[in-house]
Amino acid sequence: MNDGDGTRAAQDRGRQFGPLGTALVIIPTYNEAENIKSIVGRVRKAVPEAHVLVADDNSPDGTGKLADELAAGDDQVQVLHRKGKEGLGAAYLAGFHWGLDNGYGVLIEMDADGSHQPEELPRLLTALKGADLVLGSRWVPGGRVVNWPRSREVISRGGSLYSRLALDLPLRDITGGYRAFRRETLEGLGLDEVASQGYCFQVDLARRAVRAGFHVVEVPITFVERELGDSKMSRDILVEALWRVTAWGVGERVGKITGRGADRPERPQAPVPAHSAAAKSGSDAAKSGSDAAGSEADGASRGEGTSHGEGSSPSDG
Repeated sequence: MNDGDGTRAAQDRGRQFGPLGTALVIIPTYNEAENIKSIVGRVRKAVPEAHVLVADDNSPDGTGKLADELAAGDDQVQVLHRKGKEGLGAAYLAGFHWGLDNGYGVLIEMDADGSHQPEELPRLLTALKGADLVLGSRWVPGGRVVNWPRSREVISRGGSLYSRLALDLPLRDITGGYRAFRRETLEGLGLDEVASQGYCFQVDLARRAVRAGFHVVEVPITFVERELGDSKMSRDILVEALWRVTAWGVGERVGKITGRGADRPERPQAPVPAHSAAAKSGSDAAKSGSDAAGSEADGASRGEGTSHGEGSSPSDG
């Protein structure tokens, strides 16, 4: 059962969750000069307490320089300059490690192109009060996509369905990239062992979270196709996702037959209090994570989220 913020579902499982701590929104960029100012501004307006980390892969269009200008005028905006284009997964992993090292309590994945609407972020943070991981989902009741060609929707729905069946995961949108993690969740996923990129990176994190027994909640979102810039989706990304998911699925089934079991990182035995984040200079810790309004409804007509609990790319969204 889910009452909209995940609290009741967590209580039903005997779980207690600590305060969220300061949120860090990680925005990977590569040639997003047309979008970066807008998306950072919308995040700062939607959740003023949150900090932003732009992880730029040395964009030749000057995205990194524009991000530096934003950071110079706002102590809650940071920039992580990377050597070159290494893929979405590598950018997020670098951002996760940076955020954990700097004491953030919540780490959020968000695309730079506006497809993940910052105005929906308060709903994800509200749900995270009673969860370990919140997925912004296009494929639960209330979720939808806007301005997508039919072919793209078929690929996305098919990818999530195939991953769900191959890996036996109770999730509807496994490939989406709008997510909010508690720091303890990331610390329990074995990030140093994650090697997948792009579309498959999101599948890998989701399967690790479920296998580790973390409480995962899906919240409906509206995904809007980018208006400016070029999509980073490619055939190679889709091929990688297909073979990796297939290999994981086969490996887990063989493990069950042989009695060896699948690779299942252990969840921490007790939640660790979230740390407050340091500001840009290492001082001035920000306030605790957002208490912004926004909740899931418990009926399809109001757009409910679904919860998946303990034991039970670029991304395409």
